[in-house]
Parts: sequence; structure tokens; C-alpha cells
Amino acid sequence: MRRLDWDDLRFFLSVASNGTLSAAARDLTVNTTTVLRRIASLEDALSARLFDRTRSGYHLTKEGLVLQELLLPVDQRLSSLQRDFQAAHAGAKGRVKVSAPETITGTVLAGGMCEFADKYPDIELNLLGEISQLQGISVQNPVLRDVDLAIRMARPTQGDMLVRKLGDLAFGLYAHQDRAASFNDGVEITSPEKLADEPLIGFDEDAMPTGPVWFLSRVEKSMKLVTRAAGDRARLQMVKENMGFSALPCIMADAEPELQKVAGPEMVGSLELWLLARRDLAQFPHVRTVMDFIISRVRSLRPVLSGNTGS
Repeated sequence: MRRLDWDDLRFFLSVASNGTLSAAARDLTVNTTTVLRRIASLEDALSARLFDRTRSGYHLTKEGLVLQELLLPVDQRLSSLQRDFQAAHAGAKGRVKVSAPETITGTVLAGGMCEFADKYPDIELNLLGEISQLQGISVQNPVLRDVDLAIRMARPTQGDMLVRKLGDLAFGLYAHQDRAASFNDGVEITSPEKLADEPLIGFDEDAMPTGPVWFLSRVEKSMKLVTRAAGDRARLQMVKENMGFSALPCIMADAEPELQKVAGPEMVGSLELWLLARRDLAQFPHVRTVMDFIISRVRSLRPVLSGNTGS
């Protein structure tokens, strides 16, 4: 058995992430022969086959998945070592990457960015997409590898992170005002049975069955499903074009004069908003400053986030 070469682990992680030898070679700025040799060396040292070689690329075996899970925390710390060391000595300045759903970056955070930049010119705050979309990581077990903070719409059940509930994102059922005017005499419904045979724009089938997703999954059995869309912005646009009813965040839909709420969050439901931070980064001044900004923004928008607009 060969002695384990720690550098082989870097090649393993790159192939696991990229899926092919050629992509890993580009990532590591070496040739494919070197990548192949390194993987073979690691498999020999561990006496295990780590990848299944197929025409579509390299896929992790059970042993490979175990190794990847063991290496993720180590890779996370090593990949951010230089940045974290510099940040610890920099004070309230530096770059902070925040991952969040587009609905939250657009309706909650973006509106406060100008004031934040004026107040903290030495902090570069970057707003990115969701972790699961960027890294293929599950909601229940996110790993903050390439971002510093994240906002999720479900509480993670795994991972060594600092977690804080920010609030709730209320959803309502909306329709174009022309459709709503002739539906139920133009007033909000008190029972989902009223929706029978009405056109519906549903969530993506892979969406987690919580809150509004669970509500639509029930009512779509009696409604006429027109189409599905994963993004809130896409469903909003289709409702504005009078394609049918759909569940939308109240903070987005209540701001659209063409739309009317036909059922409130007490029937449709809400999603929880959670702030996630790596424990080792949360102590740094620039990261803590951004955390305080996020908490403050959500607090200031709590009435509209909860669907309580006074209308």
C-alpha cells in the first residue's frame, strides 16, 4: 500500500467537483495525465475505488462520497485560510459574500445597499444566489465554503454554523385584478374549495413541501395547472399577464397595482428566514457589521414581509 500523499486529496476534490478529468486539469492548471495519475495514486493509497468512470464523466462511488464528506470541512478551512487571516487583522473592512434567494436580495437587501455603502465604504458587500444553486448543497446541510453569510428559507438541521431566525416571509394567493374582480365577488376567500377549476401557476415539483408550496400542492388537485415556475419573479410576471392564480411573497406582490390578493398568509402560509454564518467568521468586525445590517433590514421590513400592509 502506498503512503498517502496529501496533495492527491486536492486533485480528488477537483475531480469530484468538476466531474471530468479535463475540467479538473483546467482548474488545477495541469494536464489530464497528471490528474489521472494523482487519482490512481490516491485510490492505491486508500485501497478503494473512488470514482466510477463513465462516458459522461467521473462519478463518486460510495467510498468516494464518504471521503468527500470527510474532506469538506478541511477544504473549507484551507480554501479560506488566507482571507480569514487577513480579515482577522483588518478591522471593519474587507469583502463579505452573502448568499440569499433572489426574492430576499431584491426586495430586502438591495434597498439598503446604497446607505450601507455610504456608511461602510471599506466593506465590499456582494449579493450572490442561493448556496444550493451555486454548490449543489442541500438546504438541510449547507456548507458555507465560498460565501461568508447565507439567508435560507428553512432552518438547516446539520452543519456547525451560527444560526439565527430573522423572521417570516409571508405568501398570499394572487391574481390579476381583472380576474380577481369576477372571482368570489372580489373579496378574499375563506376556503380553498372556492378555487376549484381555476387556472394555477404552481411551484417547481422539486420545491420543499413547506408553507405555500404545501398549500399549492393541495389545491392544484382541484385547480387547472397551467404551468410551473421555480422563481418567485417568474410566477409574478405570469400572474401579471393574467395566466392564473399563484402563491407569491406578499412583499413582492402587494407592491404591484395590477395584482389583487385573493387569499392571505393565514391560509397560504409563510416561509421562515434564517441567517447562517460560519462560527469562525462571525467574530470578524466586517462580517458582524453585515450581519447587523441584514438583521436591521429584516426588522424594518417586518410588516410588509408578514403581509401586514394595512390594506
